[in-house]
Amino acid sequence: MDGLVERSRHAKDWIANLEATERQRLDIKSLKVGYNKVFGYYIEVTNTPRPKTPPEYIRKQTIANGERYITPELKEYETLVLNADERRLEIEQALFKEVCLQIAAHGARLLQLANTMAEIDVFTALAEVALMRRYVRPVVDDGPTIEIVAGRHPVVELTLTDEPFVPNDTRLLPETAVQIITGPNMSGKSTYLRQTALITLLAQIGSFVPTDRAHIGVVDRIFTRLGASDEIHRGQSTFMVEMVETANILNHATRRSLLVLDEIGRGTSTYDGLAIAWAVIEYIHNHPELRAKTLFATDYHELTDLAERLPHVVNYNVAVDDSGGGEDVIFLRRIIPGRADRSYGVHVARLAGLPGPVVNRAEEILQDLERSGAAGPRRMAEVDSKRGKPAARQVTLFAETHPAVEALRAIDVNALTPLDALNRLYELQKLSK
Repeated sequence: MDGLVERSRHAKDWIANLEATERQRLDIKSLKVGYNKVFGYYIEVTNTPRPKTPPEYIRKQTIANGERYITPELKEYETLVLNADERRLEIEQALFKEVCLQIAAHGARLLQLANTMAEIDVFTALAEVALMRRYVRPVVDDGPTIEIVAGRHPVVELTLTDEPFVPNDTRLLPETAVQIITGPNMSGKSTYLRQTALITLLAQIGSFVPTDRAHIGVVDRIFTRLGASDEIHRGQSTFMVEMVETANILNHATRRSLLVLDEIGRGTSTYDGLAIAWAVIEYIHNHPELRAKTLFATDYHELTDLAERLPHVVNYNVAVDDSGGGEDVIFLRRIIPGRADRSYGVHVARLAGLPGPVVNRAEEILQDLERSGAAGPRRMAEVDSKRGKPAARQVTLFAETHPAVEALRAIDVNALTPLDALNRLYELQKLSK
């Protein structure tokens, strides 16, 4: 193979230098060397003026403005080049097949080596990241608990330049399996959900984690319902995609799963979305084979009442410093126990750059709604009477006790005569209308 390559290279070099050599030897400036598939290599000489060619030049073709020649020596080198290329291709194919057979004979060992090197590469990368970013070794066991102290988002903390990342604790126990997280928009709820899922995942692949301390009970799967997107090509709206993903979670999650759910129900009307979110939390909590560790972020503040009705549901919120009043609202990015009382949506709209008149009008409308009871945790509503529309009380998910029920509970049945019973029944009938 090496011999063929060397001879072929020498022949090509000789042909490449032939034009300059012949021009100088014969003093014919128009002489040039060419190639085509019919005649192979040739020497071309133009007829203006007609030069005198040496006797070893053999005329091969006459063209419009000259003649084409070959020489015995040129044909010899041409044969060497063409035959060498064909022969080299044959030898290369044979050698390649031989090398493949030799490698295949050691295939098992090579695959084992490749897998080992891949593992070393992954663990080396994880070790380098852990060293550079102050990750710690988690405790991983088969317990039902996930406890994270001062957890950080492994990606977001690298993107912050103007302010440090605010770490947060996570404590998911069987007694507090479902955590409802409320708080202002853009305050960090989604980041908190994602970092908990990522820390759990990192711990289970053998990595150190971005926390001060972590105890991770192994989960069988991490289910997420995050973000909003539609699938137009499949004829599915944003809400339909959200419901399909939620259905998949509820149908396949187990008690050992980790559920990370963000804004379930926001893709439809307020009451539909609220009702669906409520039912999803109840199902996760009450299903005998589920009650998975769940982080449920929502802007439906009504859902926080579930903590009073379901024993394993607890409330958390993102802390806000609004002591300055007005526009001076600071999102502290800290997850603390308890429920949020406001979403600060108008403040976020101002930060986003909405025109001043729009923001100011939104504040006026919000104040009117809050005074009338339409904007609050229970969303008890009356339409703005200033606009001339009739007042209407919206139905709440947790309606107060009906007067007829209270009156019925106050009756001492044992002390009633038949006539008194009829009178009380008539009164209750009027109250129920």
